[in-house]
Amino acid sequence: MIVVVKIGTSSITETDGTIRAEAVAKLSGEVAAAVADGHQAVVVSSGAIGAGLPVLGFDQGRPRDSVTLQALSAVGQSRLMALYQERLGGYGLICGQVLLAPRDFLERTQYLHAQRTLNRLLKLGVVPIVNENDAVADDAIRWGDNDRISALVAHMVGAELLVLLTDTEGVHTADPRSDTEARIVEEITDLGLLDELAAAAGGAGTDRGSGGMASKLAAARIASWSGVRTVIAAADRPDVVADALAHGSGVGTTVAPQPQRLSARKLWIGFAMVPTGTVRVDAGARRAMVERGASLLAIGITGFEGVFQPGDAVDVRGPDDQIFARGLVEVSSDDMDSVVGLRSDALPAGAPDEVIHRDSLTVLP
Repeated sequence: MIVVVKIGTSSITETDGTIRAEAVAKLSGEVAAAVADGHQAVVVSSGAIGAGLPVLGFDQGRPRDSVTLQALSAVGQSRLMALYQERLGGYGLICGQVLLAPRDFLERTQYLHAQRTLNRLLKLGVVPIVNENDAVADDAIRWGDNDRISALVAHMVGAELLVLLTDTEGVHTADPRSDTEARIVEEITDLGLLDELAAAAGGAGTDRGSGGMASKLAAARIASWSGVRTVIAAADRPDVVADALAHGSGVGTTVAPQPQRLSARKLWIGFAMVPTGTVRVDAGARRAMVERGASLLAIGITGFEGVFQPGDAVDVRGPDDQIFARGLVEVSSDDMDSVVGLRSDALPAGAPDEVIHRDSLTVLP
């Protein structure tokens, strides 16, 4: 079995950003045990930006501007990798750094290249240590958390299990930091509950982190539609990876996989991209997109909101005002008025026949 294990910044660094060597040691030991049991493991590790904070003298906490974050990541990444190599090397394992950016999942050529690299590393017995390419990729910083990356990596390598390690014991019915009556949810089979739980989960747990439980639930949704079981559990729980592999009870929150498996591109568009606008369609367009997998034509559009350019992600709303799809639009918001409701033979010169091509459209399950 291939298992992807993700650990967040709050679980791997101290309050001042210093890497917690004991956390890396614990995770390395659990990964080594999984490998010894015949599994293959990929680690998705946050902490590079946090590790760079004390080195560059940022004692007041994590800055917000992307250029400084990139500089911190460049300094911290090597320190993080050195510690992983030291700890995993103690078990006779070799680790390799893999830095990924959003386009590695969106562009097919890049996706296949990254997939081949990860698969080759696994066949060579290497433990890939994956992180966002924070040092150079603006997009990774902008939506920046490793939870979604870990779910997309799980799909990429054909993993059966994704373990999201955090600073709480799992998903709760409310934010346990503010509600003493919050109780843990041990299993989620109905993905309709994820939005409700995400709304109750609160934001990032610490100033050092960028995700939070809502981000983990979003990642669990991606993994579930990849056919991957997800376990959200406490990083400091003893034998947490082994228990997750063994379907142990009380290990945290398990999100069950769905029988349908979406493509990597569809997953990225549907669940990882941030929409910049909305396109409204009539009942006929909705039916064609949902039932026949058709592209969205201008004739089916009734309106739009937001500011977007060709290639941006937009939500698609039906006549009932419900979002049912997301796609990459081929017409800017500036030009949309000139095509709304028109037949293909009445479109202005140069306007695309398809406002959203079916290959760039994800009907949301």
